[in-house]
Amino acid sequence: MKKTSRRDFLKLAGATGAGLLACGAGNALANEGLQVNNDELGMLYDATKCVGCKACMSACKRVNSDYGSLSYEKAKFDEDGLWDAPSDLSGSTRTLIKLFKESEKRWSYVKYSCMHCQKPSCVSVCPVSAMTKEKVSGIVDYNKNTCIGCRYCQIACPYNIPKFQWEKAVPQIVKCDLCKATNLREKGITACAETCPAGAIKFGKRKDLLEEAHQRLKDAPDKYVAHVYGEHEGGGTNHLYLASMPFNKLGLPEIKPEAPAEFSEKIQHTIYKGFIAPVALYSTLCFIAVKNMKKHQGHDDDHQKGGK
Repeated sequence: MKKTSRRDFLKLAGATGAGLLACGAGNALANEGLQVNNDELGMLYDATKCVGCKACMSACKRVNSDYGSLSYEKAKFDEDGLWDAPSDLSGSTRTLIKLFKESEKRWSYVKYSCMHCQKPSCVSVCPVSAMTKEKVSGIVDYNKNTCIGCRYCQIACPYNIPKFQWEKAVPQIVKCDLCKATNLREKGITACAETCPAGAIKFGKRKDLLEEAHQRLKDAPDKYVAHVYGEHEGGGTNHLYLASMPFNKLGLPEIKPEAPAEFSEKIQHTIYKGFIAPVALYSTLCFIAVKNMKKHQGHDDDHQKGGK
């Protein structure tokens, strides 16, 4: 019986993988054809209107603290813990306002929260569907009861939004869900948009927000950077931005129009769909092990007969 070499095993494994890819190619190509849905819910943040009051941050945490297991974050200078003063998005903060300053005369606030992508990478890479995207509303939601804590969503998100509660005994991922189970359900609007005193946050359908954004660009071209951030980035997002400063100087990444999720979907929904790849790999290993075991057993039988 011919000995199975490492080269033979690699060839067999490669052929198995190629077969799996061929079988799943149809599903992968189907995912690439998804179209942008402008009827989904979203928000338009106009940085030129923001006054940095952080009322949106306060409202977000007040409304979602119980449902999202959010805690107040004390500033280093605040020994008495009088203020909630997070310095970044975290396991206790879904929404953040930051100040970016180029000079004394050129500065801007910016709001950070989940972008609610049209093709969310976090949903694509999640192996247990703890991250989901609602078909009608477009909300990218999270189910703590399904999550296994792999944190793939953190790595996959091009905007660095999802955060993990490292400090808690029973942790979960924290990100904006458009107040789905709280303010949106009760009042039909997100807490941040409802609270903003300057009108910097507008809530509604993506198509209406895009129309409003382009109208503002048309009415005041000298006031804005001539671009709606999120309209095309990463396949499009439902959290849109207008600003007077370049978006990359506000901490928003430069992302190509192609959705990063398209690549991860090919892997997640073909090779790993139904754990096909792991099962195929272990089946291959089992086949080789049994084959070698039978070979050694045959040699032992021949040796015993020769001894007699």
